[in-house]
Amino acid sequence: MREKEIVIGLETGLEARPVALLVQVASQFESDIYIESGNKKVNAKSIMGMMSLGLDNGETVKVITNGSDENTAMEGIEKFLKAE
Repeated sequence: MREKEIVIGLETGLEARPVALLVQVASQFESDIYIESGNKKVNAKSIMGMMSLGLDNGETVKVITNGSDENTAMEGIEKFLKAE
Protein backbone atom coordinates (compact mmCIF):
# COMPACT_ATOMS: atom_id res chain seq x y z
CA MET A 1 0.00 0.00 0.00
CA ARG A 2 1.21 3.49 -0.87
CA GLU A 3 -0.01 6.84 0.45
CA LYS A 4 0.96 10.26 -0.85
CA GLU A 5 -0.27 13.80 -0.38
CA ILE A 6 -0.81 15.60 -3.68
CA VAL A 7 -1.75 19.21 -4.39
CA ILE A 8 -4.41 19.47 -7.11
CA GLY A 9 -3.04 21.40 -10.08
CA LEU A 10 -6.14 21.37 -12.29
CA GLU A 11 -7.17 24.93 -13.12
CA THR A 12 -10.89 24.18 -12.72
CA GLY A 13 -10.46 21.80 -9.78
CA LEU A 14 -12.37 18.54 -9.89
CA GLU A 15 -15.58 19.48 -11.69
CA ALA A 16 -17.68 17.02 -13.70
CA ARG A 17 -15.40 16.68 -16.74
CA PRO A 18 -12.09 16.33 -14.84
CA VAL A 19 -13.74 13.86 -12.44
CA ALA A 20 -14.90 11.72 -15.39
CA LEU A 21 -11.36 11.76 -16.79
CA LEU A 22 -9.86 10.91 -13.39
CA VAL A 23 -12.22 7.94 -13.04
CA GLN A 24 -11.10 6.75 -16.50
CA VAL A 25 -7.45 7.01 -15.46
CA ALA A 26 -8.09 5.20 -12.15
CA SER A 27 -10.08 2.45 -13.89
CA GLN A 28 -7.04 1.51 -16.00
CA PHE A 29 -5.39 0.02 -12.92
CA GLU A 30 -6.16 -3.18 -11.02
CA SER A 31 -5.21 -1.65 -7.67
CA ASP A 32 -7.71 -0.11 -5.28
CA ILE A 33 -7.36 3.67 -5.42
CA TYR A 34 -8.81 6.03 -2.83
CA ILE A 35 -8.77 9.80 -2.54
CA GLU A 36 -8.99 11.22 0.98
CA SER A 37 -9.90 14.83 1.77
CA GLY A 38 -10.66 15.94 5.32
CA ASN A 39 -12.77 13.20 6.89
CA LYS A 40 -13.99 11.78 3.55
CA LYS A 41 -12.39 8.83 1.76
CA VAL A 42 -13.80 7.81 -1.62
CA ASN A 43 -13.04 5.28 -4.32
CA ALA A 44 -11.30 7.09 -7.20
CA LYS A 45 -13.13 4.75 -9.62
CA SER A 46 -16.52 6.13 -8.50
CA ILE A 47 -17.81 9.20 -10.34
CA MET A 48 -20.41 9.98 -7.66
CA GLY A 49 -17.88 9.51 -4.87
CA MET A 50 -15.36 11.80 -6.50
CA MET A 51 -18.00 14.45 -7.25
CA SER A 52 -18.99 14.43 -3.58
CA LEU A 53 -15.53 15.73 -2.60
CA GLY A 54 -15.93 19.01 -4.52
CA LEU A 55 -12.19 19.61 -4.73
CA ASP A 56 -10.69 22.88 -5.96
CA ASN A 57 -7.37 23.79 -7.54
CA GLY A 58 -4.65 24.09 -4.87
CA GLU A 59 -6.29 21.74 -2.37
CA THR A 60 -4.24 18.90 -0.93
CA VAL A 61 -5.57 15.34 -0.98
CA LYS A 62 -4.17 12.02 0.15
CA VAL A 63 -4.03 9.36 -2.55
CA ILE A 64 -3.96 5.73 -1.40
CA THR A 65 -3.17 2.89 -3.77
CA ASN A 66 -3.14 -0.80 -2.88
CA GLY A 67 -2.63 -3.73 -5.22
CA SER A 68 -0.44 -5.36 -7.82
CA ASP A 69 0.16 -2.15 -9.80
CA GLU A 70 -0.01 0.34 -6.92
CA ASN A 71 3.20 2.16 -7.90
CA THR A 72 2.09 2.70 -11.49
CA ALA A 73 -1.39 3.67 -10.29
CA MET A 74 0.07 6.28 -7.92
CA GLU A 75 2.16 7.75 -10.74
CA GLY A 76 -0.84 7.91 -13.09
CA ILE A 77 -3.14 9.56 -10.56
CA GLU A 78 -0.44 12.02 -9.46
CA LYS A 79 0.31 13.01 -13.06
CA PHE A 80 -3.39 13.64 -13.71
CA LEU A 81 -4.05 15.60 -10.51
CA LYS A 82 -0.97 17.78 -11.01
CA ALA A 83 -2.01 18.38 -14.65
CA GLU A 84 1.40 17.36 -15.96
